[in-house]
Amino acid sequence: MMRSFLAAIQFLTVFPLPDSVVTDEKDLARSIYYFPIVGLLLGGFAAAFDYGFGFLLPPLARSVLVILALLLMSGGLHLDGLADTADAFFSSRPRERMLEIMKDSRTGPMGVAAVVCILALKITLLASISGSMRSGVILLTPLAGRCALLVMLEMLPYARPEGGICSVFLAKRSPFLAVWALIVMLVAGYSAAQWIGLTVGITTMAATFLMALYTYRKIGGFTGDTLGATSEVAEIVPSMVAAVWVFHGGLS
Repeated sequence: MMRSFLAAIQFLTVFPLPDSVVTDEKDLARSIYYFPIVGLLLGGFAAAFDYGFGFLLPPLARSVLVILALLLMSGGLHLDGLADTADAFFSSRPRERMLEIMKDSRTGPMGVAAVVCILALKITLLASISGSMRSGVILLTPLAGRCALLVMLEMLPYARPEGGICSVFLAKRSPFLAVWALIVMLVAGYSAAQWIGLTVGITTMAATFLMALYTYRKIGGFTGDTLGATSEVAEIVPSMVAAVWVFHGGLS
């Protein structure tokens, strides 16, 4: 159990582990159930970071630093997947060519545009939220992204017939994956932000479902890059739901 949890940390973050910790593919396959827990840890670190800087900086500057901190803690893994996915999906090429584009290490104009838009949305939406709601939104942001990974893994087959690093997760797939993701999102959402948090959980699952359908229509399954893209899209949901609430006269 502990080895699988450490494998999840090793896969999803840049946190260094002791040299004595050695994980294998079996640990990595079982680690998917710990993805939401890692998301909560990242969210907790980011919320504490934001709270500390709240005595020094205004919301916009803190928002930039929070998003940067989350990016650094994940090593930009999912943002890279977003860029590759955008280059492929908006290329208007056949399925096989889109899979080739996602393997290309170079980033095209659509990939750059997608990254800029996602980061801009994350920062500006979070900057619009202050008060007690802000910490809860920050906590839920990386959690939403990691829960979205489980839903995508459960819904779609692997798109590459030759396999890849993410195909290892298929060994431990079960219908409980999506249910586990939903349970964690709803419980954490209500604990962090009551009814708005529940709305965040439901909206995150809905957005992930739509992203999965879109991905299946494009390439017939998921890849590591589309998992990253889905995570990035899902991470927008908490701050967007809260921003809509604030804009229409709710809590601030």
